[in-house]
Amino acid sequence: MAEFKRNLTLVTTLLILIQLCSIVSCSTSNSITRNQTIRDGDTLINEQEIFELGFFSPKDSTLRYVGIWYKNIEPRTIVWVANRETPLLDNNGALKIADDGNLVVVNGQNVIVWSTNVRPKSNNIVAALLETGDLVLFSDSDRSNLYWESFNHPTDTFLPGMKVRVNPLIGENRALVPWKSYNDPSPGRYALGVDPIGALEIVVWEGQTSKWRSGPWNSAIFTGVPDMFRVTNYIHGFKLSSPPDRDGSVYFTYVPSNSSDLLRFWIRFDGLVEQFRWNTDGKNWTLVQMKPGTQCERYNRCGNYSLCDDSKDFDSGKCSCIDGFDPVDQNQWGNGNFSGGCKRRVSLNCGKSNVTDKGDGFKVLKGMKLPDFGSVVSLNNSETCRDVCVRDCLCNAYEHVRGIGCMIWTGDLIDMEHFEQGGNYINIRLAGSELGVKEKSKLWIILVSVIGAFLLGLCIWMLWKFKKRLKAFLWMKKDLPVSHINENRVLVGDQIDTPDLPIFSFNSVASATGDFAEENKLGQGGFGTVYKGNFSGREIAVKRLSGKSKQGLEEFKNEILLIAKLQHRNLVRLLGCCIEDNEKMLLYEYMPNKSLDRFLFDENRRGSLDWRKRWEIIGGITRGLLYLHRDSRLKIIHRDLKASNILLDTEMNPKISDFGMARIFNYRQDHANTIRVVGTYGYMAPEYAMEGIFSEKSDVYSFGVLILEIVSGSKNFSFRGSEHGSLIGYAWHLWSQGKTRELIDPTVKDTEDINEAMRCIHVGMLCTQDSVIHRPNIGSVLLMLESPTSPLPRPRQPTFHSFLNSGEIELNLDGQDVASVNDITLTTIIGR
Repeated sequence: MAEFKRNLTLVTTLLILIQLCSIVSCSTSNSITRNQTIRDGDTLINEQEIFELGFFSPKDSTLRYVGIWYKNIEPRTIVWVANRETPLLDNNGALKIADDGNLVVVNGQNVIVWSTNVRPKSNNIVAALLETGDLVLFSDSDRSNLYWESFNHPTDTFLPGMKVRVNPLIGENRALVPWKSYNDPSPGRYALGVDPIGALEIVVWEGQTSKWRSGPWNSAIFTGVPDMFRVTNYIHGFKLSSPPDRDGSVYFTYVPSNSSDLLRFWIRFDGLVEQFRWNTDGKNWTLVQMKPGTQCERYNRCGNYSLCDDSKDFDSGKCSCIDGFDPVDQNQWGNGNFSGGCKRRVSLNCGKSNVTDKGDGFKVLKGMKLPDFGSVVSLNNSETCRDVCVRDCLCNAYEHVRGIGCMIWTGDLIDMEHFEQGGNYINIRLAGSELGVKEKSKLWIILVSVIGAFLLGLCIWMLWKFKKRLKAFLWMKKDLPVSHINENRVLVGDQIDTPDLPIFSFNSVASATGDFAEENKLGQGGFGTVYKGNFSGREIAVKRLSGKSKQGLEEFKNEILLIAKLQHRNLVRLLGCCIEDNEKMLLYEYMPNKSLDRFLFDENRRGSLDWRKRWEIIGGITRGLLYLHRDSRLKIIHRDLKASNILLDTEMNPKISDFGMARIFNYRQDHANTIRVVGTYGYMAPEYAMEGIFSEKSDVYSFGVLILEIVSGSKNFSFRGSEHGSLIGYAWHLWSQGKTRELIDPTVKDTEDINEAMRCIHVGMLCTQDSVIHRPNIGSVLLMLESPTSPLPRPRQPTFHSFLNSGEIELNLDGQDVASVNDITLTTIIGR
């Protein structure tokens, strides 16, 4: 009898467990049916264990949402949200299949807050999470017929395998809408989608206003993103279905070249589009691309009928009118405000298609991003694209684009960009008088060209002979450094008053650098090249500006005039300059340890910066900045303070460099305004980046970022794409939780002077406060650092760090180090 009772108890227990398994979902299941429920705390995992569905709360929020994220990837990366507009207020919610067959989210009172809102024609409904991350609803008896899928209702992320439906016939598109903020999944103010009007292209909108566009799709790439052609390992994976469906719909799909890669596109809450790839070795998301990534990629930055020159050094971009056009407002254009665009110099003479004095013609531009609002037209066999444009008096440009067909532009030419590589041809319609010399003058052109070439060759030969003689003479005089000085201190078209600064001849500098020999090259960037030289046994660094340098004549003169009058042990010393014809060079004292970022952000060199040395570097920079702001003959605002502009001498003493963007204040002046904002995103104060207002406090903000980088050993922009947005945000996160010590670089975390490091973090956070009035001046900063027992005020929570960090860009110098100067500077134009 006892044995029978034990067996009966065992059977009863087993039946109860079976019944429970039919009611309660298991976290290892990849699907749910009518009699199953996913409650808050349970999850649904696809068979390959790549994606997971469940309930979550965003950072700093108690609201609950149903979403899909990558399993086993930290921090959690959300790719889809169900109830983004109707969050749950507590943990009593559930996900289940309702009686009508819909997948629903219900609250604790069993009230539906979200539904798939379809009409399934089956009673055996199943919801499953696929390996692609797609949540689907189907009948168990016919799994090929999907009633609903999350890929058709995306939030902010475009995953491999997803199809984006576009119907050009009715103007329908399916857009991604980002979160409202980093911790609010409700729909934000931006949208990313395919513009169904005209040639298909991807566009980012803010309301009804375009913010960025990819250029038309040509069956292989988006023509406004030439990287898709010229970068061999580009991982775009875009394809367009062909032919269209019966209703005229086509589909963009996204399939990576390597199916094992975890890739995702998403649109951030601030409107930037990013592509990431999961780095299995580093266990982090690696940024593949970001759009817009340069100023030229911002929609119609230079206005109508103008070009933004994409120099690929991530500067502000150079605006210029198309040939045959002039600025609408020359004064605004000269002040850096290009929004007004350009206008024709000579009106068109429609109907006179031949290139004559009275007719219209076409000028070909190459390497272009095609303008917006182009129309694709069908051609008869006897027609050409040019004929279509000639017959239409409203046509301003045309081009037969491979993979698209004939495109014409009948409105203003908007959002044009010139690429160094790639791009398309386009034919711009101009009045005949704007097209240059006519056919009848070709003979004279040839004759003049031949004579000119002969005379030029003769002059070059004579100059070469003279150079050889002069070079020999200079070598004979090399024991006297002063003999290298050029008595002529006049720059053609302008005067440079440099009574205390020697001006060297080009040939003397060439001789000192071995004719700018390759073995003497120390580095190369957007400004040009830096060489090591030797004047009678004294080592120097020569910065030779290239003809295409973004540091123009004004910045060159500015640096000469400012730094020549400044003398301080923590400022780099300018030894002289060279101004000869088109050559512009600056000669500095040679810094064998080069720049601070070379040590601070290099895993192998960082160990040589112990805490005592970092403390001395912070102090030296502080004293140098105090000299600029308060103690020198001139009150100087640097405007581009960053790690790459801090040079280190043989004793690792810091020296502030690069005064090309600096400005002089009178001693009663506390701030100034500009529409030409220069500097580097990530180091720029909010009021300067957004309103063009700069002052001592904007330099203090940059210095605060620099302090945090020195203490942590991390770049400010290395936190881009994370939940914190920047190093400033991460520092606040740790400080507010009492974990400030975790910010300190592990290589110096065990220092006996840990309180100094903690105090530096506190001071850095005070310097990077959003409001100018809350930041200390540099004198107060020095007092805080040198008074370890004095109490410090509580810093305020940052709010603008995500915006300022979104555009920070660093120039890659092809692995070469720069000895004395680093001009990695971003200039952006803000119209106000």
